[in-house]
Order: sequence, then C-alpha cells, then structure tokens
Amino acid sequence: MKKLAVSLFALIVHTVCQAQSFDIIPLGIYGGEQEDNLSAYLVGAPKGNEYLCLDAGTINTGIRKAIQLKSLNGSEETVLKDQIKGYFVSHGHLDHVSGLIINSPADSKKNIFGIAPVLQILQNHYFINDTWINFADQGQKPILGKYHYNELQEGVEIPAPQTPFFITGYELSHVNPYKSSALLVRNNENYLLYLGDTGADRIEKSDRLNILWNNIAPLIQKKQLTTILIEVSFPNSQPEKSLFGHLTPNLLLEELENLKEKTGQKNLEGLQIVITHRKPTGDNPEIIKKELLKNNPLKVNYIFPEQGKKISL
Repeated sequence: MKKLAVSLFALIVHTVCQAQSFDIIPLGIYGGEQEDNLSAYLVGAPKGNEYLCLDAGTINTGIRKAIQLKSLNGSEETVLKDQIKGYFVSHGHLDHVSGLIINSPADSKKNIFGIAPVLQILQNHYFINDTWINFADQGQKPILGKYHYNELQEGVEIPAPQTPFFITGYELSHVNPYKSSALLVRNNENYLLYLGDTGADRIEKSDRLNILWNNIAPLIQKKQLTTILIEVSFPNSQPEKSLFGHLTPNLLLEELENLKEKTGQKNLEGLQIVITHRKPTGDNPEIIKKELLKNNPLKVNYIFPEQGKKISL
C-alpha cells in the first residue's frame, strides 16, 4: 500500500509538472524587410497575463494583431505597459530591437535582459541623443531611467521579476566574432529555449552551439525541455558563403544531429521546434517550410508561427 501511495504521488507530481508549460504569442516572425512583422515573441504561463518578450523587432503592430485574434486581452496600452514585464534582447540588430526603441516613450518601467556586448550596443548606439534619447538607466545624459539593464552571465540562472520565470543566458555566434545569444526559460520544472540569430558551428568556426547543446541535453533527456525556438533564415539554395551568420534547413538538421549525439534519437523525437526568422523575400518562407518537412529523419515536430496567433505548449 505504501509503495502504491508513493507511485501515485510521483504520477501526480509528474502530471502537474507536465501541465505547467508555456504560451507563446508571436508579435513578429520574420527576419527582415517587413517592418511590421519582425522577430518578437511573448512567452507566458498558461492563464497568466505576465509576459517576457523575447526580442523586440515589432511590438505595437503585433500586440494589435494578437488582440484581434484574441490571443491577448486588454487594450494595446495595457498589454505594453502592464502585461509585458521585461525584454530579452538576443543581439543588437535592428530587426530585433526596433520595436523596443520606437515604443519606449509609451512604455513603463521594466528590465532589459541581455549579455554584456548586447547591452553595450543599446547603451552606446541606440539609447543616445543622436539616434533617440536615453530611456535606460545607464549611459549618455539625460538618463530617463525607464529601462534597467540587467546583465546576464553565461550559464547563471536569475529570476525575471514580476513573471513566474527564471532565465539563463548563453552566448551564440552570428558571423564570428559578433555575439548573439540564447535564453533558457524555466517555469517550475519545465523549460523553453529561445535562440537569437545564429550560424552553425562549422560555418562560424565556433563551439557556441555545441556548448549550448551540452547544457540542454540533460533537460531534453528528462523531458523537461520540450520546445526550442530557433532561426532558419534561408532555404538550402543559399550559398554557405552568403549566410551571414544564419541557418538553412540542412544546417539546422546538421546541428540537431549534433544534439542527438548528446541526447539519443528517441529523446529528440517529438521535440517541438518553432522556426523563427525566415527571411520573407519571395517564396523563401514556404520553401524553407517544405524543405524542413521533407527531410525530417529525427522526427521532430516543426511549428511555423503566425503573427498574433497563440501557440500553447
């Protein structure tokens, strides 16, 4: 009877943990050109209204679209000021920060999370008088102090205030030596991984993805990490010399094969891979989608986000 009670308790705990996952609301999904639909993803807990914004290329238009689709509740002002509790900026390129900058006058006080080189770009190049004004709490005067730069140390978990999440940053290579980054988000015992722009280790002559895979492999094996958001910017026809620190379907598969060596194939099957940052030129988004679905030997579950449409995980 005692063993049965212990087993039932373990089953209940496992079920509860599995139920406590994430909602993702894409405010923007593309990697350039369409300024009203650039990389930005709200991540929240189910039934909650506290979001962390992963990159911030498009904010206001995405909020309006999400409200129209009933993915978000409240007015545009309420979502911006009260529901978005902070931003993670993976790197300093405009398609990942322009929405944050443009909407800063209407925003409320909150954190900007990032690795040191990314925060330095915001401080030295964007939140300055020549380009905008300094809405942050460090850098060029006058300092308005609306945003607090919260520096992420590699592999060190910290709480994301006013959210249920704990977050950990990892450095990536985006045309080596330019630095991008990834964010591991924890809600109770469940994890979600978001990667900013990244090239494959082989092309970048880097080991940053390998280091990241080493860190997350145990979480995948334990079924605690079931979702990865990762970029695929170009179709397979793009020459490797013209990737500019991005992935193709073949290169994503190459990196997932590297991950498989650390997790085992069975543990990757059914892993949810949300494809971000497709370049919208011509038919690229559909070509990328077809190439990924056609060649899927690892049997992962590819998800192709739509602006404003909630993804429940």
